[in-house]
Amino acid sequence: MRVLGIVGALLIGGLNAASSQTVISDSDEPSLYTYCQRFQTLYTQIREQSITPDSARMQFSRIMHGLQERFHSQESFQQDSIQRDSLRRSGLYFNFPIRGYSPSAIGGKHGEGYRGTGFDLFDYTVRGSHPAQDIFIVDRNQDVIDDRTGAPVDILAVTSGLVIGIETQWKPGSEYRGGNWIWVYDPILHGLFYYAHNSQVDVRPGDWVQGGQKLAEMGRTGFNAYKSRSPTHLHLMYLQIQPDGLPQPINPYPWLVSAQLSK
Repeated sequence: MRVLGIVGALLIGGLNAASSQTVISDSDEPSLYTYCQRFQTLYTQIREQSITPDSARMQFSRIMHGLQERFHSQESFQQDSIQRDSLRRSGLYFNFPIRGYSPSAIGGKHGEGYRGTGFDLFDYTVRGSHPAQDIFIVDRNQDVIDDRTGAPVDILAVTSGLVIGIETQWKPGSEYRGGNWIWVYDPILHGLFYYAHNSQVDVRPGDWVQGGQKLAEMGRTGFNAYKSRSPTHLHLMYLQIQPDGLPQPINPYPWLVSAQLSK
């Protein structure tokens, strides 16, 4: 994992410039931050249904291929399928995404809340699937404060990666389902982690985050999550990018039950 830290440090210089919305490049090749901007714009268009699903798929594929090529041009990020499978089976690679909690907080005795059938990232009208794990805290009065500690609950990065999109402007009454969300691209796994329903987002597109780093504070934002019938939770989804550049949801439950915990 030291390699990841070194590469992350090398990236930070360019990504910090991105965080200030300044992109400097002597190359015609898009910067990492440009890919973040493109993803942010595309995801907003999908949500607002201002782009057709087919067009969205083509744009998404181009963005994912571009990110893969940028990272995999560095030797430290070159991974074959066998190496990636080995990482996925290793609990040491993953961090539990809620500080102070353990896998017992995952919905259902064995994470039965995951339903990947029917998922379509590119068609906002598609409903009914739930290709994610919901992880709950003790919050009986639903004030997004942990009843045990009297403090907000930190959401942590499951793995190291590049923040490629965020939402921070959700308001009660909005029909947007994810509320305040974060997308992080893991170049080692070549996949996306999605963290939804946050009250506060502490990262920006272009930021490089380390596994276990604080991303946000848990909230109740989102059309369904805001309702009183919904316990306070994090909605965590992982999408594996396929060779064609399109996403395939994978159940992160096995990773979560063996992940490293944070106090």
